[in-house]
Amino acid sequence: MKPTFFIALLLLTGLHAAERPPVSQPRQTSGDKAVQPVWQETLTVTVGNQNADIVGSDQRAIQAAVDHVARLGGGTVRIQAGTYRLRNAVYLQTGVNLTGVGAQTVLIKEPSTTTPLLLDSDWYDQEITLKDATGFRVGDGVCLQAKDAKTGRMTVLKRTLTARSGNRFKLDRPLRENFWQMDGATCSTLFPLVSGEFAEDLRIENLTLDGNRAHNAELDGNYAGCIFLQDCNRIHIRGVTARNFNGDGISWQICHDVVVEHCLMENNKNLALHPGSGSQRPVIRHNTLRGSDIGIFFCWGVKFGLAEQNQIEGNRVGISIGHRDTDNLVTGNTIRESKVNGVLFRPERGPSFAGHRNRIEQNTFINNGAAGGAVVEIQGGTEGIQILGNTFTETRPGITPRAVKQGPDTKQITVTGNKLQGVE
Repeated sequence: MKPTFFIALLLLTGLHAAERPPVSQPRQTSGDKAVQPVWQETLTVTVGNQNADIVGSDQRAIQAAVDHVARLGGGTVRIQAGTYRLRNAVYLQTGVNLTGVGAQTVLIKEPSTTTPLLLDSDWYDQEITLKDATGFRVGDGVCLQAKDAKTGRMTVLKRTLTARSGNRFKLDRPLRENFWQMDGATCSTLFPLVSGEFAEDLRIENLTLDGNRAHNAELDGNYAGCIFLQDCNRIHIRGVTARNFNGDGISWQICHDVVVEHCLMENNKNLALHPGSGSQRPVIRHNTLRGSDIGIFFCWGVKFGLAEQNQIEGNRVGISIGHRDTDNLVTGNTIRESKVNGVLFRPERGPSFAGHRNRIEQNTFINNGAAGGAVVEIQGGTEGIQILGNTFTETRPGITPRAVKQGPDTKQITVTGNKLQGVE
């Protein structure tokens, strides 16, 4: 009997499918992560420059605490007030919360060093030889980069140096890519400050992360940021300042149900917040995003997301939406002083790749765009965009941008109920 027929039969006969009883008194049961007791006290390990469970001033002390708490099934690592200078990322683990004391807990990246490889390393190798090992130590996080001389393809890998003999270093993991001198292979001490891979169900709270931009080479948001997440789920980031990274503030790739709220992103070179490829249901609220190239960059296939009540100011572009970023809501934000656009819908490769069915509602736009430009620009074959109930204000003398610019290949663009002052 087909399920649909069975449901129809229940409706006709007045019968209803039974609902299972709710869990009223949960017990901690092996393997059950969906329903657990709420414990009055959980494991907490403190890290500090002094008077803490683990004493130290770099990533090794923090990582030791994270790994210890993870081994015992989860809990919280509380980083006390102080400055912690990082030569490698702090790697997150499932169920381990990382908290600090806000502006008093500062994690800062040490200056980066870059050198060419002295010898070729093949994809099966787990070691590299550097031309100049000055500034490199065992335990350092590094980034290997090479550009294929024939195809122009960039290869970028992050690893940790785990042993050495002179200029020759062992890596924590095999390369699985070729790094050859003919492709300009280099090694740099570049890494995210806080990084998670395949981690779930944790919080990052009340930390100040400083990328030391003036003394570090650039590493883009596909690989790093003050916080970088890859294949993570249910991560809650709150009360974090991410500043001065020569790349992104916070970047997450193929991560679902990430919440970023009450954070400050400031003076990061590329993207303040980067909900990255394939990330579903991001929530971005009550943040301040300023002084970056783009405030919020919806990357590839970011869907069913919410960006609300953010202050987005002084970026080149306020919000950028593009490749298959569909069904997102941008509402209640204040977007001001964007040099090019307040909101940009990117052209992509045609209609099947564009960011359809997004809603831009009840936002406040102040002094965005250049003379002759547009506050909201919709390019390419983008369809089904709703721009409703927003306020567009322009007070700069001699500049009268267009409120909304619709490209010739766009379709079903609804613009209604908006208030305009000094804007076409």
